[in-house]
Amino acid sequence: MPASPLGERYSAIRKQTMALAAPLSAEDCCVQSMPDASPVKWHLGHTTWFFETFILECYADDYRAYDEAFRVLFNSYYNTVGARHPRPQRGLLTRPALSEVMAYRRHVDLAMQRLLADADESTRPALTALVILGLNHEQQHQELVLTDIKHALSQNPLKPAYQPGSGDAAERAKISVEPLQWVECAAGVVEIGVAENNSETQTFYFDNEAPRHCVYLHSYQLAQRLVSNRDYAHFIAAGGYHEPAYWLSAGWDWVRQEQRSCPLYWSRDCIGSSGWSEFTLGGSRPLDPDLPVVHISYFEADAYARWSGARLPTEAEWEHAANLFTTEAAPESRTLIHPAAPEADAQKRVNAQARTLSQLFGEVWQWTQSSYAPYPGFRIAPGAVGEYNGKFMVNQYVLRGGSCATPDGHSRATYRNFFPAHADWQFSGIRLARDLPSR
Repeated sequence: MPASPLGERYSAIRKQTMALAAPLSAEDCCVQSMPDASPVKWHLGHTTWFFETFILECYADDYRAYDEAFRVLFNSYYNTVGARHPRPQRGLLTRPALSEVMAYRRHVDLAMQRLLADADESTRPALTALVILGLNHEQQHQELVLTDIKHALSQNPLKPAYQPGSGDAAERAKISVEPLQWVECAAGVVEIGVAENNSETQTFYFDNEAPRHCVYLHSYQLAQRLVSNRDYAHFIAAGGYHEPAYWLSAGWDWVRQEQRSCPLYWSRDCIGSSGWSEFTLGGSRPLDPDLPVVHISYFEADAYARWSGARLPTEAEWEHAANLFTTEAAPESRTLIHPAAPEADAQKRVNAQARTLSQLFGEVWQWTQSSYAPYPGFRIAPGAVGEYNGKFMVNQYVLRGGSCATPDGHSRATYRNFFPAHADWQFSGIRLARDLPSR
């Protein structure tokens, strides 16, 4: 029986996850370099566990769990499902072997395809919604596969490349990035977020992107491009990491405790034109001053903004400006392993002081000053799936835009990524904002 359209999409996304793991050895896939990261093998198992636990066990009458122990080993944070293996100890899971996790994936994939082909019409709408959620969940883990293995490889003294020779800035036309220019946004009441149950909404969205609601914005400016490596190097040269006046109290404690003096993955062990090198998934290379600065924590982003006489945007400002002042579409079929410089035509528009924004999508996630909190009217869904987003709405900050590692469909104006202030192993960077006097 031919696969359904949803079955074809399921197969394509599952194959993409395997393609991301293909350059890695079994040893690469087992290592956990820090508590915030997970082994690639665990990502492969957890995304499979999601389909088994929330879909097959609920909708496939004849389905039996592949291994009852996996219910604990690959549960991430779903307390209502049951016990979980401690996150900081995922790297100790030398068993099951990678080959067994691959067999687990094949077992679940076969059962899922049978279910999607034979599902009863009465259950198909609810089943389809859960499958689509599971596929978007897997795509989030595809990005985590890249960020987590990058951190793991960076800890190896050999500095091995995930994909040797890849990630070069030649992906785009190479030009020198111009000084920052600004797009002005007038004060007023704006709407942000996704309108639920809107027939015009054709694409998937996570529950934290809704409901659509009104926000009042004061007049502000948003930088036309991202902060570059050259920009950030000036902050370092000016003593930015040694001046507590630029830092939040918790940020200054973090700088001293972690002994930070530059972004994650920067070092002085390779002398290029800037005197810095940067570790990438393509290996170590001289720092390109025109590329966006990346792997920046909220603490660093906020400190840089203060030093430069600006601030970070709110998430409402970012979304409002993104909808007004960009001709840039969210990238499709583009997963790179390092951010790129602005395209030549985009830079020409900046040079002409056009009212447009560049590098909104597909380079780095952009920190906002907004705490991750529920939108007015947000309600956590019942059951275990309700644990997906809502319970994390504390002690985190919102990032917008999507990165070079973000899969198709996850770079959109309403998408709300979130991480704690110290997180810097994600592909995160800086877009500045400034206040305007009231008129």
